[in-house]
Parts: sequence; structure tokens; C-alpha cells
Amino acid sequence: MVTLYDVPADDLIEDVAERLEDRIEAADWMNYAKTGQTKELPPQQEDFWHVRAASLLRKVAMNGPVGVDRLSTEYGGRKRGSNRYVVSGKHADTGSKNIIRTILQQLEEEGLIRTAQGEGRLVTDEGRSFLDNAAADVFESLDRPELERYA
Repeated sequence: MVTLYDVPADDLIEDVAERLEDRIEAADWMNYAKTGQTKELPPQQEDFWHVRAASLLRKVAMNGPVGVDRLSTEYGGRKRGSNRYVVSGKHADTGSKNIIRTILQQLEEEGLIRTAQGEGRLVTDEGRSFLDNAAADVFESLDRPELERYA
């Protein structure tokens, strides 16, 4: 049985994003929101919302229980100083918690993840099955001879 650990992450996220297009829709305010304080503009991808949702679903499945704060640090970036004369070294800043929280709520409504009180979010059995089915389809479409031994 093929699981989400057996296929490349980028291929799995791409496939799951296509499957999520029918199940969730992007927020109206997404055209005006940045993905974090380190960004200057909103995302330019047409399917950004679904790709981020697929990525979040995969992260919750692999690292759960996980909360919004920890996920926002994973989607953060390098913070640049506003004063060019001060050498402040490297600092990190978090990603947009509103985007992450909204997507997690949509995934909860679809029954793919659930809230564990005081711990964060976990993937449900339906969510695990959803990811494993997508991983099986991705695995079949891969044309890589080194992965043949896992079939």
C-alpha cells in the first residue's frame, strides 16, 4: 500500500491541490492579502489557495498534532531590516496565520482534519485515506525505475 511518505512531496501536493479545487474555495480577500510580513505582494499564482491547502493537509498528516503558530513558522521567511546602516544578522518572521487558520477551518468542514483540544489539528481517517489515494495515483503516474521496488 502506497502512503504519502512514498511519493515526492511536490507531485503529491500538485495532485491533492487538483482534488481540493472541487471541495474548497479561496477566500474573497485573498487577492489583497500577503502570505506573510516578509512579502511585499499577494501571491501571483492562480491556484495558490488550493496548493497551500494541499501543503497544509500534508504537513498536518505528517507532523500532527500541529497548531497554527507552528505552521506559520514553517511558512515564514527571512526578515529584512528597515535600516540599512544597522547590521542585524539573520532573523525569521512568521507566515500569515489568517490564511493558515482559514484553510484549516475549511479542511475541518470537509472532514479531512479535526481539532484535538489543547494539542492542535490532526488528520482524520477520511483525510488519511484521501491522501493515500492521491499518493497511489501519483505513484502510478511516476516514471521512475528506482521506485519500482516499492510497488
